[in-house]
Amino acid sequence: MDVMETEQRDIIIQQLRESGCRITKQRLTILDIILNSDPSCVKEIYREAVKIDKNIGSATVYRMVNTLEEIGVINRKNMYQVDCTNCANLCEDADCDESCPGGSCAACETNVVVTLDDDTKLVIGRNELTKLLEAGLHATGRVESGKKIARLAM
Repeated sequence: MDVMETEQRDIIIQQLRESGCRITKQRLTILDIILNSDPSCVKEIYREAVKIDKNIGSATVYRMVNTLEEIGVINRKNMYQVDCTNCANLCEDADCDESCPGGSCAACETNVVVTLDDDTKLVIGRNELTKLLEAGLHATGRVESGKKIARLAM
């Protein structure tokens, strides 16, 4: 797990604690699967979780996914994948280049393609994506008004 994934994991764990959730080994296993394997459905998460801990039940996985959705970490109804248009094929490989963590080059100043769960593709420029994210963060109250995104890493 790289530094960015560790920071993201720590933030999510803090959000879970703030929502009154106990942080159990099974919940951490499920969270790690979500962060590290880009699952497209809860059944995929469950299949991976059982490989790690045979005592994890499907109800535990569904409850954890629901909790993550409730605190705004994921949106199961509109699962999507963000790929860099320059390196998406490279990032799908297991031997992904270190320069493109999470499927997008940090240095890439070109478009990103957002693929929705119905295979609709949206081509969005990096600046437009930043503006959309800022608007969404402000609208949901996750960021106070007037604050701007200083750096965007995907």
